[in-house]
Amino acid sequence: MTDKISMFHGAGGRESEELVKEIMNILRNVSAWNGSNDDSAYMKLGNNYIVFTTDSFVASPLFFPGGNIGKIAACGTMNDLAVMGATPVGLSLSLVIEEGFPKESLKKIIHSINTTCKSENTPVATGDTKVMEKGKIDKLIINTSGIGIAKKIFNKKIYAKDKIIVSGTIAEHGAAILTERFGYKTNIKSDAKPILKEITAIKEFIKQARDPTRGGIAATLNELAKKNNCGFVIDEEKIPIKKEAKKICEILGLSPYDIASEGRFICIVSEKDAINAEKILQKFNLDAKIIGEVTNTKTVIIKTKFGERILPMPSGNLVPRIC
Repeated sequence: MTDKISMFHGAGGRESEELVKEIMNILRNVSAWNGSNDDSAYMKLGNNYIVFTTDSFVASPLFFPGGNIGKIAACGTMNDLAVMGATPVGLSLSLVIEEGFPKESLKKIIHSINTTCKSENTPVATGDTKVMEKGKIDKLIINTSGIGIAKKIFNKKIYAKDKIIVSGTIAEHGAAILTERFGYKTNIKSDAKPILKEITAIKEFIKQARDPTRGGIAATLNELAKKNNCGFVIDEEKIPIKKEAKKICEILGLSPYDIASEGRFICIVSEKDAINAEKILQKFNLDAKIIGEVTNTKTVIIKTKFGERILPMPSGNLVPRIC
């Protein structure tokens, strides 16, 4: 850890990973909780698991095509539970609001949270509100925590030849934020939405799953490879990306593989189950695809029309304040 925290440490790439590791080394203690480095922690409770997650959300702008900061806060927390195999049962909602923030804008954000939570039968059970002097924060910060219940945790061992599936087109949330931020005229909308129904439809096949938020699929795959001491090879031609999202990334010099999605997930399934899982997911989203497989290389490789290259863990100040 350097002497000062930089924007790099909040971007979801290598620097974020290193900072979290140092923080967790300080907090480490004997505990019944497992999975503290996953999207949610979990604990056995009788015949079930209780699953617990928390996240803070900052976005600029707060409103963007397809949603607002409230929608991504609700989706993000419920999705972190879903990718562990849990059904959300309740959220907390804490707001830090800048003095002078328009009450009408706040109401729109809260209505969005309420609509999203109602769609998944997940109540906001508790929360807190603070107001900061004007200029001490930029408009609004949201923290949400979530509790879920799971019969089993998606934490099975993965093997070479197991397949990687992505549940739909990637990078649309990040692209939507950027179009609004820079005033581009496009039809791109954030992909933000709950993923529980899709996860539930193929839960019997899922070995492990993650939602590719900050750092995109590049960060997600590198994290999974490190956790499982394995590698992945993915085929660029099979990765579903809308042309407009790809073009926005090209204009700004960004890789779509590093850009956040808020309504997608990546899962690992066995080779024998992959086609069936893909077909089921395509009932929800025709762009769900098998994009690669597990290897023993301990490296994430992407095959392109020009050959193979390493897909590294993102590094640097990728796209700040995106989720």
